[in-house]
Amino acid sequence: MREFIDVTGKNEEEAINKALAQLGLDRDDVSVEILERAKSGFLGLGGCPAKIRVSYGPDREEAPAPAPGKAVEKKPSQPPVKAFEKPVQKAASAEKAAAAEKSAPVEKVTPAPAAPVSTVPAQELGEEVDDEKAQAIRVFLTGLLTQMESSAEIKVYLPEKGRYRVLLVGQGLGALIGRRGETLDAIQQLTSYAVNRTGGRVRVQLDAEGYREKREQSLQSLAQKVAGKVLKYRRSVTLEPMNAYERHVIHTALQEMPGITTYSTGTDPNRRVIVAYDKEKK
Repeated sequence: MREFIDVTGKNEEEAINKALAQLGLDRDDVSVEILERAKSGFLGLGGCPAKIRVSYGPDREEAPAPAPGKAVEKKPSQPPVKAFEKPVQKAASAEKAAAAEKSAPVEKVTPAPAAPVSTVPAQELGEEVDDEKAQAIRVFLTGLLTQMESSAEIKVYLPEKGRYRVLLVGQGLGALIGRRGETLDAIQQLTSYAVNRTGGRVRVQLDAEGYREKREQSLQSLAQKVAGKVLKYRRSVTLEPMNAYERHVIHTALQEMPGITTYSTGTDPNRRVIVAYDKEKK
């Protein structure tokens, strides 16, 4: 369970701003659940403030936003999702995709596992950095890797301001990657939280044995293959559950493809991408 606080305000926006100020976090660092919406009352009497619950701290990867106007999120019928993805709603496409999903048989596709890589691929990352944040990253990861009995070498780069790229280098790092990168995602989230809790928010991207690049290539290939099936048979295809980053890769890979629309359904950790036929994009 993530940590949370309940905050009230004249409206939802004011309550969110009060919570962020209290926690010292940015909007992207938290998940917001509306407990009670604000009511104005009659002639200023009998109203009640908005009440929200703001969750924060390590739990899972944040959801990146799909490109505007392309990936459409389908509202789940289950309880509110506590981690926000931010696709731009495209009502017509979502309705048609939902109708297609109900009327046509749905095929489930499981992504192929990423091929293992024994060495870190050559990258244009420049020289290693040793500023305050980089030192904090190394200290935290050194302690964590010691507890995990791993001798992986930690390399920290700063390819652009505010974004640190961390590579774990060594042999036999499969235990640090985990099934479909789940352990690597957890380590990345914990590292980011530990480094940012003292202020000065930065992004931390963690990789081991070139897993991220290989996984992304595998997902892009899967997206193209599934889209070909959807266009051929004109029926929706549901992929297996993926984390927010992997769903974003699928959305991005297909956002410009004619005749194809994508959206997500369900709640984490079982949230899935649906690839659907959309004749309006032909």
